Amino acid sequence: MAPDFSVVAAAVALPFLAALTAPPLYRALGDRTGYVGALVAASSFALVSTQLGAEGVVAVPWIPSLGVAVRFAVDGWALLFALLASGVGVVVFTYSATYMHGGENLGRYYGVLLAFMGSILGVAFAADMVVLFLCWELTSVCSFLLIGHETTSDDSRYAARMAMVVTVGSGLCLLAGLLLLAVAAGGPLGGTTFDLAAILANGEAVRAALRESGLFLPVLGLLAIAAGAKSAQVPLHFWLPNAMVAPTPVSAFLHSATMVKVGVYFVGRVRPLFLGPEWTALFATLGLATMLVGATLAVVASDSKELLAYSTASHLGLLVAAFGFGSYYGPQAGSFHLLNHGLFKAALFLVAGIVVHEAGTRNLNRLGGLWRELPVTAAITVVGTLSMAGLPPFNGFYSKELLFKAAYETAVTAGGLAWVYPTVAVLASALTVVYSLRFLWIFLGDRPSELEVAGRPSTGLLAPAGALALVAAVVGLVPQAAVDVAVQAAADATATEVHAIHAVIPTHLSGPVAMSLTTFALGFAAFPARDRLQTGVDRVISAGTPLWPNRWYDRLVDGATTTSIRLDAVVHGGALRTYVLWALGSASALALVGFVAADVAVRPTPELGVPLAVALVLAVALVAGGAILTAPSHVAGVLTLSILGFMIAIFYVLASAPDLALTQLIVETLVLLIFLLVLDRVPAFYHDVDARVALTDGAISLAVGAAAFVSVLVAGRGANEAPTAIAEYYVSQAVPRAGGTNVVNVVLVDYRGFDTLGESFVIAIAAIAVMVLLTMRNRGETE
Repeated sequence: MAPDFSVVAAAVALPFLAALTAPPLYRALGDRTGYVGALVAASSFALVSTQLGAEGVVAVPWIPSLGVAVRFAVDGWALLFALLASGVGVVVFTYSATYMHGGENLGRYYGVLLAFMGSILGVAFAADMVVLFLCWELTSVCSFLLIGHETTSDDSRYAARMAMVVTVGSGLCLLAGLLLLAVAAGGPLGGTTFDLAAILANGEAVRAALRESGLFLPVLGLLAIAAGAKSAQVPLHFWLPNAMVAPTPVSAFLHSATMVKVGVYFVGRVRPLFLGPEWTALFATLGLATMLVGATLAVVASDSKELLAYSTASHLGLLVAAFGFGSYYGPQAGSFHLLNHGLFKAALFLVAGIVVHEAGTRNLNRLGGLWRELPVTAAITVVGTLSMAGLPPFNGFYSKELLFKAAYETAVTAGGLAWVYPTVAVLASALTVVYSLRFLWIFLGDRPSELEVAGRPSTGLLAPAGALALVAAVVGLVPQAAVDVAVQAAADATATEVHAIHAVIPTHLSGPVAMSLTTFALGFAAFPARDRLQTGVDRVISAGTPLWPNRWYDRLVDGATTTSIRLDAVVHGGALRTYVLWALGSASALALVGFVAADVAVRPTPELGVPLAVALVLAVALVAGGAILTAPSHVAGVLTLSILGFMIAIFYVLASAPDLALTQLIVETLVLLIFLLVLDRVPAFYHDVDARVALTDGAISLAVGAAAFVSVLVAGRGANEAPTAIAEYYVSQAVPRAGGTNVVNVVLVDYRGFDTLGESFVIAIAAIAVMVLLTMRNRGETE
């Protein structure tokens, strides 16, 4: 079945359109705006569902001259991610309607949350690199606003800025990687292209072109940094736990089905293009390291949301490692766990919110025995935590078993150091069992005497979490149904070879089964000794504290802040002269460096052919320019400068451009008058010139002159060169289309009339602003 562009575009655009109406809608509906958001998410979910079974690329042109299009690729991988994002979006918006009651800035909250969901859907379907990058960065901007929702909280602002720095900074790596990929793909595809679908469809040829040009490893590295930062892989994982300061519905959405899954989704998307020894070494190692580090930090966490945040990092490592393995079990594990993790992690975050709502604390050491007051929440938690631990027959078991198969097969095939993969996978999974049971102990453990529970949660809080737990339980009981509906197609889209997924509980002993049994044995054995385990891990963490990336981030930001303050003192010293120097110097330097970098050719001018009259006028202008330097007073300098301006006007007359000459005369006269008025307020004579200042001025003058000179040589056309097509068009159409014989006037007034009008407005506004400033200065209002 071919995909339908209008349906996919509607699914992506609907949340953005709803986001625009969220603030007024909230003023009209209040908390019920959350249900409207749920309806929007459900509509997108329904639209995406109609494309199940479809496969192909649909597009409409956007910038045809560059080959950029609003291009959507529909396959099993895109559909699974889009269904997960919109499906979890339904329960998150429903939960928000109750949980966020009485909060501040909820109109903005719902608007940003809707735009966040729309940008995730855009990433899921984007098959054009420009569209993909825009949607990718939009997810970072939206997450920044959502994490920093509590604008008065220092922690919120700190976490939001950290997430922005890491994810947007890595987005620049994505941009560089995509541009290099577009250039390298230009060879086999007949020119630079932003069509990601075409690049992936011609993977073998593009891969060969990347290797031939030496760009394979640079592109792979840049894309890995972008995906790793987005999905909180070590050492860029530190922003994710800090992001837990966001409201709980945001945490549930961000950690389960949206922001952090974008990087994993992209890894799965480009896997067929880059799969090879370098790919496996990079992503399998990176993913398993993240899995182990995240699980270790989750074990020592004392905050319920912090535990879940580190758990998210660990499971993201599992996903990345799965896609890193070359075995077909890898994409099967990644695709299946994308669904499973989204279901149980969103449910557990909503449970954490319910516990905070009813017990008033997230401190795990002050929570226990809540099953008596919160039995339904306890049941939801049992499903979520045992799925997270990967125990059979819960849904997390099947995808983790596939990961074990991929790691084991890789170790058997490669041997040697490759056995580190299954070893680390087992160790991290055993720690996962420990922290999963620790979270479950909120309900089953001993009840602290000081713990007080406000009451039972409302249906508005329980129903969304219960719905997620129910789906997770169904997937655990009937895993093959989920495979047949969505997971198999997703695995096929990210694999280089197609194999059927058999999601069953194993009935005979094998290497992966032995890994699972070892995981459960280690996890359950370590849980009673979790306090000693925490103490040991704390000692290791304390010893390595100076090496934590969180510390390096703080030092980097502090250093950047200090440098900015010092640079600001230099650049913005309060003197107009300093501003002019920096502006002119920067513009000239950028222009000259740009010409050199672009290797622009300067047209040869074998015969200048300058008439005698023009040469005399220019010579007078040159002498006037030199005389300005020796003028004894301001008045003499300005009058000498006006000579230069009037010589230019005469030059225009001799060059058969009387209209330009008239404009130059008017401008020169006005400038002269303004200068004379201003000089009335400054000393009549120059003071002694400092040698350093004179040298600086001379250097800037030379730079400006060089930039202008080279620009004229580069942009100008020789006398014998034919006019450009645009010039011919203006000349030929000036009379018939505009009724004017003066082409310059026609261009200014007719062809670019609105530009000229806008420029006139700018000049007028600037003049008014200057007049206001002068007036305020006279009144002493400039402070």
